[in-house]
Amino acid sequence: MTDQSASSLVTGPAVGPDEPVPATSGGKNRKPRGLWGDAWLDLRRRPLFLAASLIILALLFIAAFPSVFTSADPAFQDLSKVRQTPSADAWFGYDNLGRDIFARAVYGTRASIAVGLLATLLTVVLGGAVGIIAGYFGGWVDNLLSRFSEIFLGLPFVLGAIVILTTFNAEVAIPSSTRIIAQVVLTIAVLSWPISMRIMRSAAISAKQQDYVKAARALGASAPRIIMRHMLPNCLAPVLVYSTIALGGFIGAEATLSFLGIGLRDPVVSWGVMIAESRNYIQAAPHLLFFPAGFLVVTVLAFVMLGDAVRDALDPKQK
Repeated sequence: MTDQSASSLVTGPAVGPDEPVPATSGGKNRKPRGLWGDAWLDLRRRPLFLAASLIILALLFIAAFPSVFTSADPAFQDLSKVRQTPSADAWFGYDNLGRDIFARAVYGTRASIAVGLLATLLTVVLGGAVGIIAGYFGGWVDNLLSRFSEIFLGLPFVLGAIVILTTFNAEVAIPSSTRIIAQVVLTIAVLSWPISMRIMRSAAISAKQQDYVKAARALGASAPRIIMRHMLPNCLAPVLVYSTIALGGFIGAEATLSFLGIGLRDPVVSWGVMIAESRNYIQAAPHLLFFPAGFLVVTVLAFVMLGDAVRDALDPKQK
C-alpha cells in the first residue's frame, strides 16, 4: 500500500472545489439556520440562560397559581401576631398588621410581574411603531418624531411619575385594583417608550439600506408591506434584547414608585407595597423587608441575566 492510499484511508477522500460537501449525519445535508435558529442553538448551551429561564418560569407559575403554594389569605389580619418572626406556622413571619408575609409575597408575585410584562409590552409596541416609521421614512417625519420623543426622554423618570400619578390619584379617593395597576403601567410606558423608539429607529435605518428593501420598493411594494414583511422581522433582535432587560427594570421601577407612596397600594398586593409597609420597622423587624426584597432582587436579576444571554446570542460579533 502506497503512502498516498494510506493517507486517503485516514483522512477520507478529497472533495473538489465544485463538489458538494458530504452529509455529516444520516446521509442528508444539514439545513442552514437563520439568525434566530443560531441564537436558539447558542442559548441552549448557555448555563446563564438556562438558570434565568428556570427562575422566570417558576415565578410565572407562582403568579398564575398562587393558591398552590399557600392556603393563607394575604389580606387576613391577626393583631395578636403582629411582627412575629418566621416560624413553622408562617415561614416568613407576620407583618405589622399580623398578615402572613409568605402568602403576601406569593400573591404579590402576580401584581409585580404583571406590571413589568404589561409595561414592557406597551413600551416596545409604542416605541417600536414610532421608531420603525421614523427610520423608514426619514426626513421631516424622522425629525418630528425624534424631537417629540426627546420631550419624554428629557423628563426625569421619578419626577415625571410623581406628576402623572399624583394627578391621576387625585380624581378617585379609593380606586380599584385594576385602575391602580393601569395607572402605573401607563406611567412607566409613557416615560420609557423613547428608548425603544431609538433602538428600533437605528435598526430600521440600517435595514432600509439593504438590498431586499430596495428590491421590494423597486417592485412596487407599498410602505406598510415593506415595513411589516421585510423590515420588522429583521429589526426585532435589538428590541427583544432591550425588552428582556427592561422588564426587570420596570419591576424594580414599580417597587420604587410604591415605596414613594405613588405606585401600587392597598388593596393591591405587590413586593413594592410590602417593602413600603416595612420601612418604619426595618430595625425592629427586619424580616418584613428581607423576604419581599429577596423576591424582588432574584426576579430583577433573572431578567437581567436573560437579557445578557439573549444579547450575546444575537450579537454577530460573538459568532
